[in-house]
Order: sequence, then structure tokens, then C-alpha cells
Amino acid sequence: MRFVAAPPVTPSGETGFSLALLTYRSRIALPALVVAAIGACVLGMVLGAVPLSPSAVLSALRDGSGSNAVIVRELRLPRVLLAFCVGGTLAVAGASLQAMLRNPLAEPWLLGLSGGASLGAVVAVVVGLPSGWSIAGCATIGALAAMAMVYRISAVAGRRLDPRVLLLAGVVVGAFSAALTSALLVVADPFTFHSATIWIFGGFGRSSWTLVAQFLVVASIPLALLWWLARSLDRLALGDDSAATLGVDVTRTRRLVIVATSVLTAASVAAAGVIGFVGLVVPHALRGIVGPLHRSLLPAVFIAGGAFTVLADTIARTLLRPAELPVGVVTALVGVPVFAVLLRRSLR
Repeated sequence: MRFVAAPPVTPSGETGFSLALLTYRSRIALPALVVAAIGACVLGMVLGAVPLSPSAVLSALRDGSGSNAVIVRELRLPRVLLAFCVGGTLAVAGASLQAMLRNPLAEPWLLGLSGGASLGAVVAVVVGLPSGWSIAGCATIGALAAMAMVYRISAVAGRRLDPRVLLLAGVVVGAFSAALTSALLVVADPFTFHSATIWIFGGFGRSSWTLVAQFLVVASIPLALLWWLARSLDRLALGDDSAATLGVDVTRTRRLVIVATSVLTAASVAAAGVIGFVGLVVPHALRGIVGPLHRSLLPAVFIAGGAFTVLADTIARTLLRPAELPVGVVTALVGVPVFAVLLRRSLR
């Protein structure tokens, strides 16, 4: 399956009609996605180890002295908000990488970004760095190093932007990062091993208002940067030569996108561990509805990615309660079949 760029705007004819239809769908899709996201967040607040009614949740939000106030205000609300922000961030990173690389299979987990960020976070834990900003910084370094390795392997292959070469390079870098992570965990003490597994399996069990605030501080600037680059992403999807003809500084734009997506992936891994396939499934599902133009696509995938991750987290903590499944397991159960379909189509 080839990455299809936005069609040219024409005053009449089939292309103009298709663009008008996509615009109409986009205007309907965004409010519908907002409603769906609110519904997903309500489910996340209601369901859990201790099921609550919607009225009980509303009462706890209004009155902090009630019996359910601690559960709702200090446990579930920050968890739902963090899951929504992390999922939306991963979806935006995936959509941006797909446009930059003209590769429908591009995604932070598949390109090795998540593995590199996880390795950086585990290194920080093993050497005893304090949690918070230091782990986020190490995860960012790991994500940037992983992306640099992917590009280096692709350059050696001589086909830097070939979808299959990039995919294989990402798998290789991800496997290498996983091997180093496993080696570190073997020599770690039991307490460190338990702490480090958070970044391997993925989950929102550590959610708190402090973690939500830290994530928003780190992720806000890269998200704003990708929104600012939306038109450049549209032009990059046409190819490097076409983008340069349209006035895009291809090298500078690509570097900005790489840094932004690496920081977003690192922030997500530092907050919740490795959660794969969100950046693959959500943009693929939304692009056919809202169209390929990133001014409308990026907000749509952020909302849909957040809702998807909240639902995945809700399933993970209620399916086998009181035990919790890793959220990455739930997203993989959805993402792997979608990835298989995309890969099959791309090889035709």
C-alpha cells in the first residue's frame, strides 16, 4: 500500500467533489470523536476494581469529602487523563512519521523509538537516577539514538525512505534495544528489576497528578511544533522534490519532525512505558475519514488515540480484576492484525 498524498484542489470535477466530501466528513468526524472520547473517559472513571455508578463519580468530583472521592479524584481521574494524553501523543507521532517517511507502516514502536526510549529509562532506573525529569531525559536520549540508528542502517542499505528497509531497520533497532534492556535487568537487584519492568510492559498504574503535569510540560511544545509543521507534512507526503519545489526546507523539516516525535515518544515511555501500535492503528483508521491534510488529521488522531488508549487501559484493569493486564498487550491484540493487513497490502 502506497502513501497517498492530498489531491490537488480543483474548482470542479471528481477531485474537487472528493475534497469537498472529505471536508464534510471532517466537520462531522471531529464532534463525533469528541463525544466518543468523553464516553471512553466516563467508562474509565466508572469501571475498575471497585465499580462506581456515573452518579457516584459525579458526586465525588463535586464533593471531595465523600467516600469515593479518593478513588475518583486521586486514582481514576489522573489515570484517565494520562492515558488520554499518552494515547493522543503516540497517535500524533505516528501520523507525523508516516507523512515524513511516506510510509503507512511508520510508527514509534515499529521504528524502534519506543524500544530506545525504554532502554534509556531502564538505564536511568538501574544506575539509580531519581524518577521524574532524569528518566524523561534519558528516555529522550534513547529515542533519538534509536532513530539515528534506523536512519544509519537505512543509509547503508542505500534506500533511506524505502518502507520495507525502514521497517526492517526499526525491527533490528528495537530487538537490539530489547536485548540490552534484558541484559541490564539480569544484573539488577530485585527492587530495581520490579521498577524497570514498568517500562517494558506498559501501564498507567503509577498515574498521579504530578506525572500528568510533567508529561504535559514535556509534550506540549513538540505537539505544538508538529501542528505548526502541518502544511510542511502535507508537502513532504508528495515527495522530497515536490516539497522542495513548494518551498519546504526538507532537511530542516525532517530534523524537526524527528526531534519532536522522539521527544513525544520518550515522554510517553517515561510516563507509561512501551505501548505499541497506537500510532499505527489510529492514523490509518482516521485518514480515510478526515482526509490526509494534517491540519484536520492531527487533532482527529489525538482525540481518537486518546480515546483508544483509555478504552485499552479500562479493559486491561477490568478484564482479569483484581489483576491488571499490561496495556501494551491490549493495544497489540488490536494492532497486530491491522499491521499484518497493512504489510500484506504494501508488498503487493
